[in-house]
Amino acid sequence: MINKLILSCTLFIFILYLILRANPPSFNPTNLAINSSPSSSCNKIPPSLAESLLHYATANRTPQQKIDEISITFRVLEKKSPCNFLVFGLGFDSLMWSALNHNGRTVFIEENQHWIDKITKEVPSLEAYHHNYDTRLDQAPQLLSIGRREDSCKIVGDPRNSKCPLALTNFPKVVYEIEWDLIMIDAPTGAYYNLPGRMKVIYTAGLLARNRENGETDVFVHDCKRYVEDKFSRNFLCEGYIREQVRHLRHFTIPSYKSGSIKSFCP
Repeated sequence: MINKLILSCTLFIFILYLILRANPPSFNPTNLAINSSPSSSCNKIPPSLAESLLHYATANRTPQQKIDEISITFRVLEKKSPCNFLVFGLGFDSLMWSALNHNGRTVFIEENQHWIDKITKEVPSLEAYHHNYDTRLDQAPQLLSIGRREDSCKIVGDPRNSKCPLALTNFPKVVYEIEWDLIMIDAPTGAYYNLPGRMKVIYTAGLLARNRENGETDVFVHDCKRYVEDKFSRNFLCEGYIREQVRHLRHFTIPSYKSGSIKSFCP
């Protein structure tokens, strides 16, 4: 209980720091002389950030990631937001991600409809979609072998048209119709052999990133020390695109392949 309280307080301070960093207080003596009303010299906290502060200050729950892991994604969001942010997994950190991407679009894909109903009832502003996965974690070695061997898995394009068995073709349309600036992979569940695992999500995220018109996509893989997250991210997001790793979070930056200047699936 004490540990949870300490973590909650730490997160509260961290989010407050982010808000003050993004919206530093200002003092304008000219405006003050003309009108002493507080509204003329103060800026309001954006509603999404205010909601996030209130939520984490009063909830006895903490995000799944540690603060030094969160900081990696935050540094990218600080440069790119408002942007398009796709998150696989809906959890206690979802409101934080949405708030840090203020004025951007943050979309969550979750395998558990009951969990979606619970979280969105608490935070109606979150945009979340349900998806059922058809894999099991014990299929990972076979799928890894297929992905390495099959030529169809080295073709870059819209995942919906891919012939690779690793490509997910039936996500909600929003996943394919938006160019994502950031993608966070923290789902589906994959700790035991009978759970879906993240094999296909990791591969499909790589296709989404490569298939954008231009620029690059930052992809974050959580639990990267586990077999699936480690092997599949290294093979299909590619070791050459790794930017950094802290604890269990690995950060990739994947460029667009649309210009045709990049010939190999991995550098």
